[in-house]
Amino acid sequence: MNLEPEVLVIGAGPAGLSAAAEMARLGVQDVIVVDRETDAGGMPRYCSHATFGLAQFWRPMSGPAYAAKMCSMVDTRLIRTATTVTRLGLDLETTISSERGEAVLKPRHVLLATGIRETPRSALLVSGERPSNILTTGALQRILAEGRGLPFRRPLIVGTELVSFSALLSLREGGARAVAMTEPGDRITARRPADLLARLVMGTPILYGATVVRINASANNAGRLASVTISRTDGSSEVVECDAVVFTGRFIPEASLLGANSDLQDPGSRGPAIDQRWRLGAPGIYAAGNLLRPVETAGWCAAEGRAAGASIAADIATPLSQRGRRIPIATNNPIAFTTPSYITTGETGSDQLRLGVRMSRAARGCFVLSADGKPLWRSPVMSALPERRILLLPSLPDLSRIDEFQLHLEPGED
Repeated sequence: MNLEPEVLVIGAGPAGLSAAAEMARLGVQDVIVVDRETDAGGMPRYCSHATFGLAQFWRPMSGPAYAAKMCSMVDTRLIRTATTVTRLGLDLETTISSERGEAVLKPRHVLLATGIRETPRSALLVSGERPSNILTTGALQRILAEGRGLPFRRPLIVGTELVSFSALLSLREGGARAVAMTEPGDRITARRPADLLARLVMGTPILYGATVVRINASANNAGRLASVTISRTDGSSEVVECDAVVFTGRFIPEASLLGANSDLQDPGSRGPAIDQRWRLGAPGIYAAGNLLRPVETAGWCAAEGRAAGASIAADIATPLSQRGRRIPIATNNPIAFTTPSYITTGETGSDQLRLGVRMSRAARGCFVLSADGKPLWRSPVMSALPERRILLLPSLPDLSRIDEFQLHLEPGED
């Protein structure tokens, strides 16, 4: 392995593999891709339903087939699996660990494509006993991908994000049917008609205004799950019998490699704070894919990887003698955060901005982009939901005298 590669890509999922393939296409050959998993391809490897590939390859594909196709785009000699990055310094010095031992790499550019992880029971502070069959969607899909039979038949799903309905499909493939899905709010987080899929096609009711607060083991067998206790928004509670609980969603960006460098993270997304060219505040570090904002489709992450790879290739071809100013984009509730978080001045072709927006709650009204308090651009929105992809395309003014952008939502009729 070259210990001083031009580019180190951390993460061999859709974003990382697409970035490596794009850099190779643009003539950047000295690239190494590392991933802690034993196989490349990312989480699609564990999703057997045919919901992948349409945007990139013009045909529906299962997750494993999609992952294999993505891997085929990159020279396998460049990919190092079962390799964990244990440290990334701001000087780009990177420590990796594998069965071969520990090594220190000194790349000139690093792309973070480490993805996300689901919030487990412990982080949700759900009390009660600790019986078996408490798992996340990722753990469920791994069991099925490894050919192991499900040790339960009547699980309960916590959450109504897009991944929650993916779990519903995975359960059906494994011969189980969820007794219910719980949602603290009064509407599902994912887009409709996912709720109709659950209720009418899968026969699974959605319990609105419901939060799982306790796990209950069997009175005769502490290792066997018997039920969960649910708290309702009206103050009441009820017990729902089930033999497994699948905690879904509430994704957290896998941004631990940034360590205590809070200035490199967006406080809203808890992922890397990037500019419009996928760059972090530390020179030479880039990020793309789901760790920027939970959660997007594999195809969208692959597109971001290609764009980030092109940006890195351009920076290699024409090194910046002096980087422009980073102008922050401030937001307030109900806007949770934007991607990018900053606009860097002095970029060729940066007069058109692709601004991804995520909401903290459902809202409607008009997005207003201002600069130093002066409105510059407006765009109405009929319905902005927390998991919905919202893409704004404002034109940028002369940036030379701007110190901060502000994006807010003028409320409309709810």
